[in-house]
Amino acid sequence: MNKKFHTGMTFLIVGGIILLSQSVFMVHQVQQVLILQLGKPVRSVSEPGLHFKIPFLQDVYSFEKRLLVFDQEPQEILSADKKNLKVDSYSRWRIVDTLKFYQTVRNEIGAASRINDIIYSNLREVLGQFTMMEIVAGAREDLMARIRTQANLQSSKYGIEVLDVRIKRTDLPAENSKAVFKRMQTERERQAKQYRAEGEEEAVKIRSSADKDKEILLAEAFKTSEKIRGAGDAEAASIYAEAYKKNSRFYEFKRTLEAYQKAFAEDTTLLVQPSGFYRFLQEDRDGGTP
Repeated sequence: MNKKFHTGMTFLIVGGIILLSQSVFMVHQVQQVLILQLGKPVRSVSEPGLHFKIPFLQDVYSFEKRLLVFDQEPQEILSADKKNLKVDSYSRWRIVDTLKFYQTVRNEIGAASRINDIIYSNLREVLGQFTMMEIVAGAREDLMARIRTQANLQSSKYGIEVLDVRIKRTDLPAENSKAVFKRMQTERERQAKQYRAEGEEEAVKIRSSADKDKEILLAEAFKTSEKIRGAGDAEAASIYAEAYKKNSRFYEFKRTLEAYQKAFAEDTTLLVQPSGFYRFLQEDRDGGTP
């Protein structure tokens, strides 16, 4: 009798433990759960701690409560100026409605597929309204905000909230890079030629201005020198005139001797009648005085 009693108690305790384990579940602080009864959603639980469910009839499905990151594969986008761009982006999202999430995408794999389609369609729509230079060097923050807002509206029906969309890198496809680089090189060469032509034009202007200033300076210098020379000649003539007035006979004699010195070489013999230019020779021979 005691053996049967102990056996029954053992089965009862074991059954109670099994029943309790099927009735209690723990929610971690980084998780949120959905309770399913016979495959149909009953309620969701987001508060961490110990919770209860109907054993054997209800099942617990856990979902992440933290932010999740979806890193997309690079996608080709056509800009407003018809440039193909390869855009590498990522997004951060989280599950905000476990019931909608389970009914629409079931799990994170299905959610990633939906988010990929949503982000790509919005990247193509928003970036397609701007040129390549605006996308690469423009107001990137404003573009990302527009993409995030539209993506969040579309993802809300899946119980998903998109908190951020970021572009990591924007490149040209490999087949377009050479053509773009060639155009850039041609443009730089054109600008270089223009700068050289403008520089040469400016150099000609500077040289012309310098030559003009040079001619003006030379003319002014010549004018000044002529004035100085004229003043000197006038001063010399005045001195000569004063000297001539003091002793005109001596002055005439001295000037004639200087003329003789320039006109005749050494040991020159003259056979002329002393008169006029040669009159002082006669006077000197006769012992006269000038």
